[in-house]
Order: sequence, then structure tokens, then C-alpha cells
Amino acid sequence: MITLTQTTRARVAAITHKLWTNERIWLVSLGILALLLLFDPAQAAQSARFTVMNLADVAPFLVLSIGIAAYAGATGADGLIARAFTGAPAMMILVAALAGGLSPFCSCGVIPLIAALLSMGVPLSAVMAFWLASPVMDPSMFVLTTGVLGVEFAIAKTIAAIGLGIVGGTIVHLLAKSGGLSDPLRDNIGNGGCGGARVRTPQPVVWAFWQDNERVSKFIREGIRTTLFLAKWLTLAFVLESLMLAWLPADLVARTLGGTGLAPIGIATLVGVPAYLNGYAALPLVGGLIGQGMAPGAGLAFLVAGGVTSLPAAIAVWALVKRPVFLLYLAIALGGSFVSGLAFQLWNAL
Repeated sequence: MITLTQTTRARVAAITHKLWTNERIWLVSLGILALLLLFDPAQAAQSARFTVMNLADVAPFLVLSIGIAAYAGATGADGLIARAFTGAPAMMILVAALAGGLSPFCSCGVIPLIAALLSMGVPLSAVMAFWLASPVMDPSMFVLTTGVLGVEFAIAKTIAAIGLGIVGGTIVHLLAKSGGLSDPLRDNIGNGGCGGARVRTPQPVVWAFWQDNERVSKFIREGIRTTLFLAKWLTLAFVLESLMLAWLPADLVARTLGGTGLAPIGIATLVGVPAYLNGYAALPLVGGLIGQGMAPGAGLAFLVAGGVTSLPAAIAVWALVKRPVFLLYLAIALGGSFVSGLAFQLWNAL
């Protein structure tokens, strides 16, 4: 009988924890396929084939999105976001919403920037506009959405992101004018950390980054990191979609989320919060649901609501701001998602 020493057990535990933390999405995908191979070999082969084929189909869009993200990081173009928060309130809200809808920031990656902006005294209205719009759409997301759901859906999602930011920023501005929301940050919140440094001291953008070895290295690192990130989430998404197509009755989807009424859009808005995996992973899942009868408006509401209020983002927001701001953030996100879905549904009905 082999007895592990305490040091060895600690090392094994540390390695296991690191593996699970860094590679858990891959492990989940492999675990699902392993269970299928054990209990339903035919479905395992079908799911694996489905996943590989769909990854190949989306590969051109994936390569383009990775290039955009890596280029933004290598050139320092993300530092341009600092210029969005100057001017009159109405102009700040508009520019912040546009910047949020077009900037390459995810719902969690934008948190350090938000903390820095708020600590610098930037009006909460402009910050909220950027905050709401940023997780919903970015250049990479637009390209992938076009590849998975079509250009009309991508344009609608972009309009929803910018519109959500403008409306949310305006609501916050009106509330602030009445004397509310004067101190949004929780106690002991810092000034944004390393992410906030790009806002406080923006560096010049070097568009020809290939002339700087350090920036070339950053481009490669960003490319590899983004590739692994997108690949693992899309792999899981396609595996789950294959099971959904195989096991989820189409008539149940059609009854629950189909049609043109308010109920499917409302349900999709609420379901989007707990069921949302990731902005990239959600795209093929919604595509599969729409193929099975899900209303387009409900699909858009699901994507918008899930993007803004996904669990990691919501936890980060809760840790950063006080309860009234957090509740307002949730209310604006859910209300705006529902309205966006309804408007897209009406547009498709024309």
C-alpha cells in the first residue's frame, strides 16, 4: 500500500486545483463526451462530429475575431477609451455608449476600468452607459454573431447594446440630478488597479506594433490566450447544442419560447441570467434554439440580458458598487433586454 506524504498530497491538491481552475471548461466538455461514450456511444460520435464540423464552419470568423482582439491589445488601442468620457452629460452618455458597444471589453474585463473612472469622479451616468453597452457587443462579438446568427442579428444586437447604454445612462443622469446615487462605490474600493491605469494615464497608440518586439510578443500572447478562450467555450457550446438538438423536443421550445407574444421574450429575458454560459458560447446555443422554433426576439433578449447580467459580471458589479446602484443596474439591464427583444420581434414581423 502506497502512503502519500503530506507534502505530496499538498502538491497533488495544488496541481488538481490549478488544472480545474484553468482548464475546467475543457474538462467539462471531455467529461460530457466520456459519459456519452460510456452510456450512448452513437450520440457520442454524433456530438463529436457535430462539434468538429461547427468549429470548422466558424473558424474563419474565429480567426478574424482573434486578430482584432490581439491587435487592440498589442497597439494599445484600448487606451483610447479614456477619451470617451469628456464633454457635456448628453454627449458623454452618447459617446460612452458608442465606445462600450464598439470596444473589445468583456463584462468582467471592464470592471477595473469602471472602478478607475468612478474613483476619478467621472459621472455615473456616462460610466453606466459604457458599462451596460460593453458586455453585449464588441468587434469580435459582431464578427462571430454574423457567422453564427447572421448579419441582421449582429446589427440588431449592436443597436440593442448602444441603445441600452444610452437609455441606462440617461436614467442614471436624471436620478443623479435629483440628488440620488451620489456615492456609488462601496467602501475600500481601490482606484481600478492595473486596468484603470490605462484610463488615468493613456499611452499613445502604436498602430504599426510589429516594429516593437515587446508589442509583437504581446500580440502573440493575446492571440494564444484569445484562441484558447474562444476555442474552449465554443467547444462546450457545440457539444451542448448537439445534445440539445438530440434530446430537447422541438415542440417544447416552440411552445415555451416561440411565437410573437410578450411571454416568450419575457421568459427568455429572465432565463438568460442563470442559463447564460458566455457571450461566445451562447451564440450557437441560441442559433440551435431559433432553429427549433425560438422567436428571434426572445433570442436577442436572451443574449442581451445574459451578456449584461451573467453571473461573473453580476458578482463583480455587486462587489464594486453599493446595493442601490447594483439593483438599478439589474433593472435597466433586464428592462432594456426585454424592450430590445420586443422591438426585434416586431421588426421581423413586418
